[in-house]
Amino acid sequence: MLQSLQERFGIPETVRFESGKGGLTRVSVTTPLATAEMYLHGAHVTHFQPAGQEPMLWVSSRSLYQPDKAIRGGVPICFPWFGPRAGEPSSPMHGFARVTEWNVESVTQSGGGEVELVFGLSNNEQTKKLWPHDFTVKYRVEVGVNLQLTLEVRNDGPEAFDFEEALHSYFAVGDVRKVAVTGLEGTTYIDKTDGLKQKPQGSEPVTITAEMDRVYLNTQSPCLLDDPATKRRIRIAKEGSHSTVVWNPWVAKAKAMTDFGDDEWAGMICIETCNVGEQRITLQPGDTHRMRAIIGNN
Repeated sequence: MLQSLQERFGIPETVRFESGKGGLTRVSVTTPLATAEMYLHGAHVTHFQPAGQEPMLWVSSRSLYQPDKAIRGGVPICFPWFGPRAGEPSSPMHGFARVTEWNVESVTQSGGGEVELVFGLSNNEQTKKLWPHDFTVKYRVEVGVNLQLTLEVRNDGPEAFDFEEALHSYFAVGDVRKVAVTGLEGTTYIDKTDGLKQKPQGSEPVTITAEMDRVYLNTQSPCLLDDPATKRRIRIAKEGSHSTVVWNPWVAKAKAMTDFGDDEWAGMICIETCNVGEQRITLQPGDTHRMRAIIGNN
């Protein structure tokens, strides 16, 4: 399989298909602009590093690289639901997309050096057991000065359906207790650590002083992650997204997760581009919805 993928989609000295951790198929991208890694399992981006900089994404040292488990860190794709599925406790957390092997559809390199990889996922017998709809998803990953991630969902069935989606991005930081996230001022959020109460953000930046699990509503503006410990700012812009999740597990929850190092919570923060809860998407037959995250320096 690796040889076939390399012959069809590989680019000498730039794009390489290889056996990654746990024997899962990995794509390695190396350009003068940046390096990146993706797994076909979940179409999961696990590494992005602009030239001359430190990696922007965080992955747990205890992540499980198994076909039936999601990779902990990087950018998991949550689809077609987010979190636990309402009324279906046996369904996989955050949907099936992040624990399904995706197909490679194309790999191209532009004249400017950017590499675009397109992954595909569509309904099959296994997805129909979990979610009864006909769909096609394309995931476009562009590796350049920025990391551009575009999730396109098409309704191939005869009836409208609802779905939730998230690009569950984990960012590497020097010390999460010192970071500030701007771009969410004046919005309202659902506090999942306090009984789903709706609360105002106010005019101050978001800072992390305890476990945080917030769904910010009606958000279209870019977020800026200011990380003084590494003297870096990361900009997360988006299109087609109306909600933003900010998450850090803090001490107790990190210790409770088998695929998360006990002390690793201090080195990461999730800022997620999404459409979840009441802001989920209703898609009519034949229609396509696109959601994009653009990750790079300020």
